[in-house]
Amino acid sequence: MDKNEKKGSPAIAIFIAVTLVAAASFAPLKKWSSGVLKDFSLVSDVLYDSLLIDDEDVEDTIALPDIDPALLIAMQSDTVKPKKVIKEEADSLCGEDVEEDEPVLPEPISVERTESGILPIEDYSPSGNGLSNLKSALNSGRLARIAIVGDSYIEGDIFAQDVREKLQTIYGGSGVGYMNMYSEFPGFRRSVRQSGKGWTIHMAGKSGSKDKYMGLWENYFTSDGNAFSQYKGTEKPAHVDSWSISKFLFIAPDDCKIKIKANEIESEHKVTGSEYVQYVEVVVPGTNDLSISVASSSIIGLGVWLDSERGVSVDCMSSRGFSGVTLASINPSIAAESRRVIDYDLIVLEFGINALTAKQKDYSVYCKRMVNVVRHLRECYPNADFLLMGIGDRGQKKGTSVKSMSTVPNMIEAQRTVARMAGCLFWDTRAAMGGENAIVEWSKKGMANKDYIHLTHKGGATLAEEFVNALEQKLK
Repeated sequence: MDKNEKKGSPAIAIFIAVTLVAAASFAPLKKWSSGVLKDFSLVSDVLYDSLLIDDEDVEDTIALPDIDPALLIAMQSDTVKPKKVIKEEADSLCGEDVEEDEPVLPEPISVERTESGILPIEDYSPSGNGLSNLKSALNSGRLARIAIVGDSYIEGDIFAQDVREKLQTIYGGSGVGYMNMYSEFPGFRRSVRQSGKGWTIHMAGKSGSKDKYMGLWENYFTSDGNAFSQYKGTEKPAHVDSWSISKFLFIAPDDCKIKIKANEIESEHKVTGSEYVQYVEVVVPGTNDLSISVASSSIIGLGVWLDSERGVSVDCMSSRGFSGVTLASINPSIAAESRRVIDYDLIVLEFGINALTAKQKDYSVYCKRMVNVVRHLRECYPNADFLLMGIGDRGQKKGTSVKSMSTVPNMIEAQRTVARMAGCLFWDTRAAMGGENAIVEWSKKGMANKDYIHLTHKGGATLAEEFVNALEQKLK
């Protein structure tokens, strides 16, 4: 090459590189790879730092969180001062007027790890036996049902899949329990291979959704007239490679037919139109491949349950972006009708991520709303025990360092107050993780994502071991 010939400009090379990376930002990598690759966004990564706030009232600089819109509406509509809200709730709980400025509540339980390293579950139930329903179910010889209901912290069956595996190893059981009708990103979940088409999801509190169809799972699906769902077992985690009982819950206003194929066994079920919850049950021992076909545009799919006859079933019901407050609006009729088929012995509530901000230290309004949630769910599921998980540790960024968000302890105390006021169980997730700055250490060890909020599958397994050990200690 002639020495006077110009070489390629570095600016052009940089421009081409940035263009390629930017193009990748718009590619649905997660969808194309069935969840193996994560979506990447150059724009959002740049904006992450540009959206950091550095306010005099904020101890550290943090990334702006996404607050549940339903909670924002609830907070705006609540004109009562927070302290008065808590006092009125305490008055209602005690059944008498409370003259003191502060509410009368059970004292917080001082919790320390046992000699064997277990962080105990706090029990604020009136009887002090907050797992009585679950104990009874485990001793009955029937299937004991547990629902873990939460936000994106448990999305993809993270944490729940390992709780399920450990409890099914101890008590028996198989299958993943609850499944929705369709997932846009099925590869993210390792405990089942899911596919389908023809379904439209309707989420609680979202435009176009109807509360009258909302159950504990906080969504329902409508068919386009030719809907299909398929579920296949996986070898890992343990106990989910096959199951024996498959149940499809739905509402069918018009007569229709439902075709089900369990392994190679096909069946057709004629359904008479009704406004009430109906179900189709197929019992095929060793089922590892189930498909459901619906040729009706009026049917409303509530969910599918893949279980065994005995042992333990652990359902994972996650709703990204939710704070838990919309659970106060689930339809008691849907719960009652579903309960004839699917009832629960323990309901675990995992929320808080989408109610937490760095500036806010007073979460008494959120506390009030969540007390109402627990009370409403108790009316919907009178045979269930209730356990509230405190929020996990969350990081916040200042400069190049990351520390625990300063308001996390305020949220945890509000959640503990919910348990005290509602008379249910409480488990301090953050303390189980290690307390202050635990999320930083978990991220270094590959147990938490670099958003310093969500757990990886590895982290979920670690937290599940802590949780099951605490649950077993309480059961014994």
